Amino acid sequence: MDTNQVLALQNALPSSTDLKMEAQNLNVYHVEVLQSPCSTVRRIQIKEKVLDLLYAKKSAFGDLMIQEFEDPFLAQNVQYVALYDIDLPGIEKKVIDLCTASLFVHIFQLNTDGAGTEELDEENLSAASHWLLPSFDFHGLWDTLVYDDVIKSRLLNYASTTLMFSDKAVDSNIISWNKVVLLHGPPGTGKTSLCKALAQKLSIRFSDRYTHGQLVEINSHSLFSKWFSESGKLVMKMFQKIQELMDDPHALVCVLIDEVESLTAARKSSMNGVEPSDAIRVVNALLTQLDQIKKYPNVLILTTSNITGAIDLAFVDRADIKQYIGPPSVRAIYTIYLSCIKELMKCGIISPTQPLMDIRGLEATRFIENGATYHSLYLYKIASKSLGLSGRSLRKLPFLAHALYLQGSPVALESYFEAMSQTVDRQFQENEDLTKI
Repeated sequence: MDTNQVLALQNALPSSTDLKMEAQNLNVYHVEVLQSPCSTVRRIQIKEKVLDLLYAKKSAFGDLMIQEFEDPFLAQNVQYVALYDIDLPGIEKKVIDLCTASLFVHIFQLNTDGAGTEELDEENLSAASHWLLPSFDFHGLWDTLVYDDVIKSRLLNYASTTLMFSDKAVDSNIISWNKVVLLHGPPGTGKTSLCKALAQKLSIRFSDRYTHGQLVEINSHSLFSKWFSESGKLVMKMFQKIQELMDDPHALVCVLIDEVESLTAARKSSMNGVEPSDAIRVVNALLTQLDQIKKYPNVLILTTSNITGAIDLAFVDRADIKQYIGPPSVRAIYTIYLSCIKELMKCGIISPTQPLMDIRGLEATRFIENGATYHSLYLYKIASKSLGLSGRSLRKLPFLAHALYLQGSPVALESYFEAMSQTVDRQFQENEDLTKI
């Protein structure tokens, strides 16, 4: 690589707005502002008022959420202002000097239309679901996903670099990237939810670059037509619709292919002569279309798989990031349970409310039991015995605890903990019974 190429690459590297600065623990923070649905004022006006508000506060400790405003303008036009600290597990929250920090304000409004469907043939076959982003359906989803690793930050960094390299017109013949993310791991670990949450978060974080986002979730099972040789045509029709979305340079388009192994399994069966050749045609057509749409600067392809061994090598080779999403650790389980308990307290189902420590606070006490840590340690013990349950099961468990062992409300916190502990035992017993069938 000559000097000119090196300089060109340096100019294409992330600017001060790049999300990688979070991982480097620099003084950069993102402020997300939810604009009221009926507000029609310009975003620049809201941004100025929000910055004035934050500068007046001077400092904040970790994440900051403001929902009540003294300023009449903000009260009328803004639902909340949220400042996000660095998303790194094990890093203690610190005092943020808002006057010296680099604050990047992202203003957005939620679309409430819900999911639409893309129909491809005369039988009204639903081949995809389609959301306009940011969508009310995914509001808050990102914050409910808990991982020990820096998975969320890593995916944001990847997407930031992907879009920036495209905007800078980096020659893809010299530096190759495919705009494909593959999340793999056991069922119930939140892979599909993470893809949807990532698309939502990107539509907010890049609101200055794109006026809106589009999320298209492909129903891979519908790509196989009951009519021989028709499946390849269905793939072509579907991607023609997706390309129409990508033709709008002001739209960020995320394409989600869930359970991609269902396609690869059909491909392998076809190669073994088990299934008709139409099955391999549809997979080859899909791969070809993915290669074509990656040329667009405003697209990101998100895929998931539950069966790592069944993933076709052609898909694996196209993925820039192959991220394993495993079952939650005890630390993550505690954080999930803590969010559930706080929600039940807020809704009055658990009363009276009791102070509970987050995982960092509990670790700071070295798990020594005293009057201040008693309830938190009780919850941590339940989290420890829950190790091995999927994230999907963990989120349902507080509901099942009430449905199976409690009646009415309010319920005392210790009674709820006892019910949760019993429900954990029951979950493992049910899972064991299923293996006997």
